[in-house]
Amino acid sequence: AAGEGPAPAGAELAAVIGATVPTGFELTAAEEVQEKLGSASRISRDRGKIYFEVPARGLPQVHRLRSVDNLFVVVQEFKDYQFKGNKEDALKDLEDLVKKLPWTDPLKVWELNNSLKKKKTKRKKHNLWSTASKEKLNDDGEEEGADQKQEDCAQSAADAEPTGSQDTGKTEGVASRNGEEEEEDGNEQSDAKDESQAGSGSKTKAGEGETSEGEAKVLKFRVTCNRAGDKHSFTSNEAARDFGGAVQEHFQWKADMTNFDVEVLLNIHNNEVVVGIALTEESLHRRNITHFGPTTLRSTLAYGMLRLCDPQPTDIIVDPMCGTGAIPIEGATEWPSCYHIAGDNNPQAVKRAANNICSLLKKNENKESSTSLGIPLDIIQWDICNLPLRTGSVDIIVTDMPFGKRIGSKKKNWDLYPACLMEMGRICTPGTGRAVLLTQDKKCFAKALSRMGHIWRRGQTVWVNVGGLHAAVYLLKRTWERAEEKRSFW
Repeated sequence: AAGEGPAPAGAELAAVIGATVPTGFELTAAEEVQEKLGSASRISRDRGKIYFEVPARGLPQVHRLRSVDNLFVVVQEFKDYQFKGNKEDALKDLEDLVKKLPWTDPLKVWELNNSLKKKKTKRKKHNLWSTASKEKLNDDGEEEGADQKQEDCAQSAADAEPTGSQDTGKTEGVASRNGEEEEEDGNEQSDAKDESQAGSGSKTKAGEGETSEGEAKVLKFRVTCNRAGDKHSFTSNEAARDFGGAVQEHFQWKADMTNFDVEVLLNIHNNEVVVGIALTEESLHRRNITHFGPTTLRSTLAYGMLRLCDPQPTDIIVDPMCGTGAIPIEGATEWPSCYHIAGDNNPQAVKRAANNICSLLKKNENKESSTSLGIPLDIIQWDICNLPLRTGSVDIIVTDMPFGKRIGSKKKNWDLYPACLMEMGRICTPGTGRAVLLTQDKKCFAKALSRMGHIWRRGQTVWVNVGGLHAAVYLLKRTWERAEEKRSFW
């Protein structure tokens, strides 16, 4: 659509979206994308990423996906990029690449994404000041006009750019996880500061020099490079620095590591290179939790675990060791036709989970249109080995077992795990019940499971990375065997 005059906001514009997902749950995320957006995904060779194409007007739906952490629009992918052996030459090639990339459409997608964020923050402020005129803002048509102007502006400025060779073709999955951790952490910290800036690039141009609207605000940017592979002659910092220098020269943007409008991503995984522009400032996995505990589970991972056990309407779903409540809160939000029960033996955890539920209810109240509904979720303090639930009364159990690292100990797990599996087996419906359990203490779990083989059959195992720890998610099916009320394990 480039060059044909301004298109209506996001009309013919298509975007290749990259999404980072909890490692091991790439297929789950691809299924969700297919189901909710109707797009097929390519799963990256490097774990933890998927790619799919959507029309730019579908961006709001993309942000509503439950299994993705961070989103970016792909500028270009190179499946088999030939890096020179000499460091200077390799970095010079990356610099030269900037001028050849097809930035125009991805920057329009970024602009459109920004205008969506702006609407959202405007609406938030509006809610705080006046609940009476909730409807007014949306029906004004005023914002629509602003978006249109922004789109035109992006168009005219971006058209002036060299679009370079657009050989995107159909490439296999690409990109890479953090070759160096510090940059990842950097993202986390600067995220919070960015909230106020959401969409501050509104009346700016996304391209070179001038804009039709008089003087423009110079965009601030940073480049984040994630590199994996041992055949590169340079570090991710060097690549980010030199690539960033070329971006600055090309667009006349200003580099700013913490207060940036645009985050350009350079993902290098062996010979695969993906250049992208970030569409999320803060990982979407923090969506439901306001009160974090020492081991709060990512909402995206909670969603993946719940999805593994395929909840059906009217199922009773229990998380017996709920911590701050990430799993049941995600469950009640996404599967409201099930009944969710959460419990923990730690009063502090129960309090945090209750606070998270309250925050969620408040958030729901603030949303326009619907009358505020409760959520089908209760939280209880209990003892995992003596649950106050009737034998065979539960359809699904989903929980994050203590790893024995930050909470508890591996030694305690040797007694706890078999006792838990036994009690979970008791409350779970024989024949149809299922459990999805996450643990890093795989040895102990395998031993406990072998003792409990008469009541639990192991289905699928998904290997995941939880905060740098190599963990496993086990899907267990409840056998028809009756669970004895009490029995000695070892």
